[in-house]
Amino acid sequence: MADPVHLSNHHRTTLRQLFEHPVSHNIEWRAVLSLLEAIGSVEEHREGKVAVTVGSQSEFFETARQKDLDVQEVLDLRRLLSTAGYGPGDDTGAG
Repeated sequence: MADPVHLSNHHRTTLRQLFEHPVSHNIEWRAVLSLLEAIGSVEEHREGKVAVTVGSQSEFFETARQKDLDVQEVLDLRRLLSTAGYGPGDDTGAG
């Protein structure tokens, strides 16, 4: 991304939670969707799948069956966000 994306405090908190060690077990799926919509695009598909694009990175995710993400979902999101230029302590977005 050419320009930094301004994130709300809520989005910054969610981004920090995704990169916490050890993995947080109380990250809400709806908060993650809100973050992803702020920094990229989210498109719902059939069978509970969501297509997420952040920068040049795209990935499909299963819609969370529970309120909070499981460890594997957090790890998958970390990989997507890191590859797209977001990471721990990055409050403003990719540059």
